[in-house]
Amino acid sequence: MLLRSVAKTIDLIIVVAVAEMIPRSGFFAGLAYLLISDGLFNGKSLGKQLTGLRVISIATGKACSVRESILRNLVLCIGAMLWRIPLIGWAITLLIVGFEFVMLLGSKEGMRLGDEIAKTTVIEEIKS
Repeated sequence: MLLRSVAKTIDLIIVVAVAEMIPRSGFFAGLAYLLISDGLFNGKSLGKQLTGLRVISIATGKACSVRESILRNLVLCIGAMLWRIPLIGWAITLLIVGFEFVMLLGSKEGMRLGDEIAKTTVIEEIKS
């Protein structure tokens, strides 16, 4: 779970950096990255590449598709959009992230809500 948190933190740093570097459209470019990042690069966002993790489809065991990536990250993307609304948006975002974290901790399979929706899971890559 620590690796998943580190990977997501790296991805969120990328989102914030893009949002800050590109006026006006950067926020939306960052959200787009957040949505599709797990479906790129054979199921590995940049954060997952650095931590040795991969998102796979439960049904096929293959790398997460862009569609599955969008489904699994939609909940977090909604939180990111709401973060732009002072106070109430911040509170709702923290509730969303907290709920995802509690689901991850409480799941025997290590799945958060986004994984349940997209039918995906995160695995550690075997180093050979």
